[in-house]
Amino acid sequence: MSDGNREERLQVMLTQDELVALDDWRFARRMPSRAAAIRELLKRGLAAEGVTTNEGRTRSKDFGVTPARAAKAT
Repeated sequence: MSDGNREERLQVMLTQDELVALDDWRFARRMPSRAAAIRELLKRGLAAEGVTTNEGRTRSKDFGVTPARAAKAT
């Protein structure tokens, strides 16, 4: 996804408990969407297994996180 285009759609079925857990995690981190939260969790899970994505570059539009805002607050 280095060019920013998302060309593949992935459908995931979740239980109600999984959906609640996802939404709770997402809202606690002020993620803009469920999709952004899922991408971030996927990235973290892959990193925990030693797989890197985006050649180490994380952009807010890719993952729905805004580290630049957090850096400005400190």
